[in-house]
Amino acid sequence: MKRKNEAPANGRSKKRAISDDEAHKNFRKGLFDTKVLSSYTNYYAASQPYKHAVIQDLVNDELLRNVRNEIREHISFTPKETDIYKIHQSGDLANLDGLDDAALRRLPSLLTLRDSLYSSAFRKYLSSVTGAGPLSGVKTDMAVNVYTPGCHLLCHDDVIGSRRVSWILYLLDPDKPWKPEWGGALRLYPTNLLQTSQGEEVRVPQPEFTVSIPPAWNQLSFFTVQPGESFHDVEEVYKEGLNEAVDGGRIRMAISGWFHIPQEGEEGYEEGLEEKLAEKSSLAQLQGGKADQFDEPQQHWEKNPNWNEEEDEEDDELTADQIDFLIKYMNPSYLTPDTVEELAGMFSDESSLRLAEFLSDKFSAKLRGYLEAKDHEQNPTLEPNPCYKSSKVGIARPPHKHRYLYREAVQPLPTTPYPEVEPMTPYDDLIDILFPHPAFSKWIGLVTGITLTKSNIFARRFRRGVDYTLATAYEEEDPQLEVCLNITPTKGWGDEEDDGDEDMTEGNGSSSKSKSKSRSKYAPVEKPEEEVGGYEMYMAGEDDDGTDAGAAEPSTHTGAGQRRKTKADPAVYKSATDEDDGILFSQPAGWNKMSIVLRDRGVLRFTKYVSQAAKGDRWDVCAEFGVEFGEDEDDED
Repeated sequence: MKRKNEAPANGRSKKRAISDDEAHKNFRKGLFDTKVLSSYTNYYAASQPYKHAVIQDLVNDELLRNVRNEIREHISFTPKETDIYKIHQSGDLANLDGLDDAALRRLPSLLTLRDSLYSSAFRKYLSSVTGAGPLSGVKTDMAVNVYTPGCHLLCHDDVIGSRRVSWILYLLDPDKPWKPEWGGALRLYPTNLLQTSQGEEVRVPQPEFTVSIPPAWNQLSFFTVQPGESFHDVEEVYKEGLNEAVDGGRIRMAISGWFHIPQEGEEGYEEGLEEKLAEKSSLAQLQGGKADQFDEPQQHWEKNPNWNEEEDEEDDELTADQIDFLIKYMNPSYLTPDTVEELAGMFSDESSLRLAEFLSDKFSAKLRGYLEAKDHEQNPTLEPNPCYKSSKVGIARPPHKHRYLYREAVQPLPTTPYPEVEPMTPYDDLIDILFPHPAFSKWIGLVTGITLTKSNIFARRFRRGVDYTLATAYEEEDPQLEVCLNITPTKGWGDEEDDGDEDMTEGNGSSSKSKSKSRSKYAPVEKPEEEVGGYEMYMAGEDDDGTDAGAAEPSTHTGAGQRRKTKADPAVYKSATDEDDGILFSQPAGWNKMSIVLRDRGVLRFTKYVSQAAKGDRWDVCAEFGVEFGEDEDDED
């Protein structure tokens, strides 16, 4: 039996509908004046890249200071990290009524703030400014997010369910003004209306933001949630120049939430509207799929020259000429028949390999010197191979999927001899000669035991404080072999063991079986407590029964819920406690280390955002291979 003082599960019995006069007192004086309302309405209507507004000094200062103190003293936070964010987050603060009376007595100012923000007076005010229509006072949605140095939230559009207006109210230290160079700004991304090859119009977000709104004490930022248009992120809070004695620890605290459409029984409720919005959101996602043709880089597949060759005894091993070519670049240990056979056995067991010291000492020394010099560029770049006009460079886009500098390999190999004079670099050698070469693809085929039918080769540079890839699921029926040679020359990425103290080859890491017994074919590795990102992660997607393997519920309080092509929320893996946390394979950034992974349908992959605190950029060369299995291999699978 429920005790008399126990709140019902939904907590709504204690939610208070306050009068307009009472609500007005909790906001700054003059906020509700007609002139002030008109000024914000005009500002909102003229704003770009999409409709938004900022209100300074929103709440009564004394009330908000009390709210901040209550949160600091009585609210606990959970550190969470996914592909798209790294934050410290409270639980749901909208339904505080579910707490017992003793707990509620410790949060009187927070309750007053919530009731004021969702009061009829303020909802009508916000509705008038935005022109978004009536807003619900029943369905409330808010939480506190704390960004400490290194925390961030990457590009997304906030579209989940019945949300209509997104808002952020900052609770920074009121006595130490926030400096814009500390980061933490809300940044808005423009979209272009483009026409697909089928003649349909789609909106595509641009890779760079055009509006940056630094946080400030008692500042409210808000915008109407629009599928495929309201793209934004939260800039990383930077560690650079941090002086806790001077800037108070640099803590970006804010209450954020959403105003929803009216619910049944509320004024303005429209039957079926929520379903229509869901349909519109789904349509926008489908149209987003049509916009894939505008993504960069696009896959450029080249047929593997080794495929469909007449089989003979030489096909089972490298020829002398192939070894002579590969030994210019690769560690000789990986070219011996015994090592190739051993690797093939390990790959057969695990469907993945990690290879340390992959490149030869001589070649890797030249390459490292070149990359270390590039890492000190004031404006990071990738240059095309000067000998071949078909060598393309660019910035990966759109930002709600990925962003990094890329350079495509020259494929197929040029028929003329490759010049061995300046301005050629060892970086050009690696991308345009080694990776596309038939001898290299044959070696990959031998160590994996897989027939390779085609290849797509490209190099990436992830800039500090800028770049990442978000989790997307591999959607083709047949698996894909993915090779990544990490050539990050700096240290501090969480993989600092001395190469001489470990085996060069790794099949399943020591923790693989304890981490995921049902998916031990991949090999997760432990990551250190303090990170700067840059690691590559493979995660379980949707199981055969349609459930999300190893995934937590999508975060409803960051706006970054499930995204197109992502069956599972890419896991709150940093705070997961289950052994089976969905991680299949993880590789920190590092120098001269290759990973080879056979990726199945539905498996998610991402590269974590590289923090500005990293000592350098993350560099790699990637190859994707189409595969063909023989009848015996199909039977084994």
